[in-house]
Amino acid sequence: MASGGGAAARMDPELATELVRKGSTLLLLDVPQRTLFGIDTQVGPVLPALFVRASNNLTGFRLSLPPVLLQIFSVGPKFKGMKMVPPGPHFVYYCSSSRSGNEFAPTVGFFLTTQQSEVIVRKWDAQEERLIKLSEEEEIRYSEAVKRFEFDDQLGPYNLESYGDWKQLSNYLSQSAIERLEPIGGEITIAWESSWMDKAPQSDMERRLMEQLRESKFAKNVPVQSERRGCYYTSIPASVKHKNVSGGDLTALNLDKTSLLESVLDKHYQGQEDLLLGELQFTFIAFMMGQSLEAFMQWKALVSLLLSCSEAPLHTRTNMFVKFLRTFYYQLKHGFQRTQDSRSEDAGNSLFLDEAWFSRDIFLYRLSKDFFTVVFEASVVDGDLLSWARKLKTLLETTFGWDLEDNAVNLIDEDDEFAPVVVEMDGS
Repeated sequence: MASGGGAAARMDPELATELVRKGSTLLLLDVPQRTLFGIDTQVGPVLPALFVRASNNLTGFRLSLPPVLLQIFSVGPKFKGMKMVPPGPHFVYYCSSSRSGNEFAPTVGFFLTTQQSEVIVRKWDAQEERLIKLSEEEEIRYSEAVKRFEFDDQLGPYNLESYGDWKQLSNYLSQSAIERLEPIGGEITIAWESSWMDKAPQSDMERRLMEQLRESKFAKNVPVQSERRGCYYTSIPASVKHKNVSGGDLTALNLDKTSLLESVLDKHYQGQEDLLLGELQFTFIAFMMGQSLEAFMQWKALVSLLLSCSEAPLHTRTNMFVKFLRTFYYQLKHGFQRTQDSRSEDAGNSLFLDEAWFSRDIFLYRLSKDFFTVVFEASVVDGDLLSWARKLKTLLETTFGWDLEDNAVNLIDEDDEFAPVVVEMDGS
């Protein structure tokens, strides 16, 4: 086996061999050197012949998107993929590189679900600059070679020390949820989202991001046939709309969106709460690692819906909201995990997300503040719900420096489609 830092280097050889046999393998053929590659929340170890730690100072496209920093690696000359990958859902993402290695195409990512001892094979298509599937016959041939350990020293070990972090981000992400949501072909990339952005509701922040995308060089070269390859996300209404309902009642329905949540669960998820939570995790991963703005908008829609409920967390869907708060907590916790290497120029930066996405003047501050008021001022509240609400509040205050006790501040972006809907009554 190839040597390296972390758990793989300290592992007993017999145990390592057993993990190689039982774990799945991702064999990636002909990937050019300097291609950026990542899987899940992996942050090491780095094997010099297989990987080089990627710098944060990447050029070629400058979007204010969540930066994929130290969890993505530059492929070395011997790289042929990953071994010891635990069975279950995973997210693979990569960026093709220029010959000089300092310009990169937009990130392409895809979900996959691996089984014990399974070998998944992809090959680099030099013309399209992406990973493609092989024929069944070729895949069987390469799978047998992997099981004979013919590629073993060219496969980087999956860092099992960070697997717990990935599980916290993907524990509701089933194979059926992935198949339900993923685009045709499975590939997720912001380069195919330009036509969608023209139709998307826009806050000030989102308008700035879309303008940057239009000005980027790769936005001008997207093939026409690629423009409709988005994910099949659930339609989440921004507001409750009912005929024959008074203005006051309609305002109340939009201030507490429990009825809308119930409607969405029944219509799109067959009443299964975990399917909605699976979509919440799918969108966050596609946004955080795949740099998909469409995924961010869907994640925002789901978070906005859940944080706008009052009756559901306290009475009708308490268990679901305990699971939601736990999921949401770990998303923000891992998204804003700080780098620890004091020798790196990136020391102290977020590993995954740019704090500008969650500045105090956008949706998350107001919605979180209102939600905490509902929970903390309730006369009776579930203990687990209260515990996770307190943990989330502390995380937001310590990570972002927010004052969530400030009653004088009420920040609402009037262009935000998820802002509260107030129906004004006429005087008649």
